[in-house]
Amino acid sequence: MQRVPVRADGSGPYTVAVAETESTEQTKAEPTKAHVSAARGFVAEHGAPTRAVVERIGRLGARVVLVGADGAMGDVVVPSTETGTALVEAIDDLEAAAWDSDTVNSTVIGAEHRRTMAGPRARA
Repeated sequence: MQRVPVRADGSGPYTVAVAETESTEQTKAEPTKAHVSAARGFVAEHGAPTRAVVERIGRLGARVVLVGADGAMGDVVVPSTETGTALVEAIDDLEAAAWDSDTVNSTVIGAEHRRTMAGPRARA
């Protein structure tokens, strides 16, 4: 088993790298036409208001998880959380949300999706 060195302050290489990446990266906060088009298309297909939860996903940027009025889920990947917030603000029918009980309870997840997310052992 390989041991990961831990500093005296309790941080390891991963936490330091993430912190350095967060503070030193400069990303453009304006969403692209493709981001706006994807989010508007989701709202048009699944109804308004659509909830939007912005989540950081590491070096890749951020994921804007969309929960439609009908409970469908979708997402748009953007370069930063700032871009995700700007995307939510740019579309009138998107409402900023968090993973609170209201948002979670508004999702509709079908049996096939649950089986897929459960992994191969659940399908055996």
